[in-house]
Amino acid sequence: MILIFGGNYQGKLAYAMTRFQTTENDVYRCSSDNVKIPENKKIIYEIDKWVLAMVKDDIDVEKAMKQFIDNNRNAIVICNDISCGVVPLDPELRKWREAVGRSLAMMAGMSDEVIRLFCSIPARLK
Repeated sequence: MILIFGGNYQGKLAYAMTRFQTTENDVYRCSSDNVKIPENKKIIYEIDKWVLAMVKDDIDVEKAMKQFIDNNRNAIVICNDISCGVVPLDPELRKWREAVGRSLAMMAGMSDEVIRLFCSIPARLK
């Protein structure tokens, strides 16, 4: 697995599509309303929205993330880093923020490569 993360609008998807020579057909765009992710896509984009869907549906994020990692060893996973800034007042959004942080740590530990993008500049962390 390759993990690419960074703030919103930093060029993560464009970087991944260029580097790995993929097209829009290779990308699955996660939604905060859908807890299912197809296993046949090369790029899983905005996995943080998938985590939000699980938080909303009160699904065990850690268990689901372990299964996701096992099923997507060859995927390129893109996640927005939502750990910076003001902590949300809404309890559900705080739970989401924590779940995304824990998920990033879990994915980074299991990834072959971890890249952080800032201003469209990649920094290889692992």
